[in-house]
Amino acid sequence: MSEKNPLPFAKTQSRSLLWLVIAVLIGLPLVLPSATLASEILIFALAALACNLLLGYTGLLSFGQGIFFGAGAYCAALLMIHLQLGLFSALLGAALVGALLALLVGALAIRRTGIYFVMLTLAFSQMAYFIAYTLSDWTGGDNGLLSVPRPEIRIGDTVLLSLADARYFYGFVAVLFLLIFIGARRVIASPFGSTLMAIRENETRAAAIGYDTRHFKILVFMLSGAVTGIAGALYAMLLHFVPLSNIDLAMSENILIMTIVGGTGSLFGSLLGAGAIVLLGEFLSELWPRWLILLGVILILVVVFMRGGLWGGLSSLAERLKGSRKTALLAEEKRS
Repeated sequence: MSEKNPLPFAKTQSRSLLWLVIAVLIGLPLVLPSATLASEILIFALAALACNLLLGYTGLLSFGQGIFFGAGAYCAALLMIHLQLGLFSALLGAALVGALLALLVGALAIRRTGIYFVMLTLAFSQMAYFIAYTLSDWTGGDNGLLSVPRPEIRIGDTVLLSLADARYFYGFVAVLFLLIFIGARRVIASPFGSTLMAIRENETRAAAIGYDTRHFKILVFMLSGAVTGIAGALYAMLLHFVPLSNIDLAMSENILIMTIVGGTGSLFGSLLGAGAIVLLGEFLSELWPRWLILLGVILILVVVFMRGGLWGGLSSLAERLKGSRKTALLAEEKRS
């Protein structure tokens, strides 16, 4: 279910949704057992948001998101470890590497459509994993890249904030998430976003009226890659470590699952999907060693009974409750 609403109250609903996001960002560290877990949710929500730009708004099912996530993590870690670059320089480097790799993958993959496009992104994902495994001097191979720092926020020699404390790091991630969320919504509401949705609905018709669909798809690939690269860099700082699994196919699958469970075509759904998957993994693993079976059952139920994902299901429930309330009020008016 798309967040874009053609009704006159669209601006009001847009503001309400923004306040809802802010409320969630404030409430997460208060409700959850640790700020670290809250940070993990927001980091994966960023990755799911980036995936939603491709899948939900452009109709591109890509298994290459793990490439950008892992590359962003490695790039930021190497810049901080070997060049002693600061926080923002490392994040900028991760975004650039993610965008450049997305340009390469996107330019080649969009030459095909449908299942062939999906298979190409899958092949690129596998190739990236084996490249990272082979370059063990840079990536650490199976052992991962160790001793990743969490830099301070500083201006010159003045330290403004130390992110060593998990609460301060969460605050930084939350502010960054909010800024990217607002930016992504502006992109979707722009003519560029409208063109992406036109490509999703009918690419042939979009091309027929004069749009260079390949150009738009490459641009959204680069945007998605940049945001995913930032998410990977933040995850490396969170763990102080870059495991090889960051660039594995399983990472792409996890990001896709979060996107679909939360709701394709909904940026807020990306936050819901990431929160649901991370929390289910956290708590179900304590209940049963084979918790992935339970997770699979839950995912099947969500896909079958909530086709718009969690956000679509919650929106439908709210509309039904609103309709029931209106019906009850009309009945009372008739009686009186």
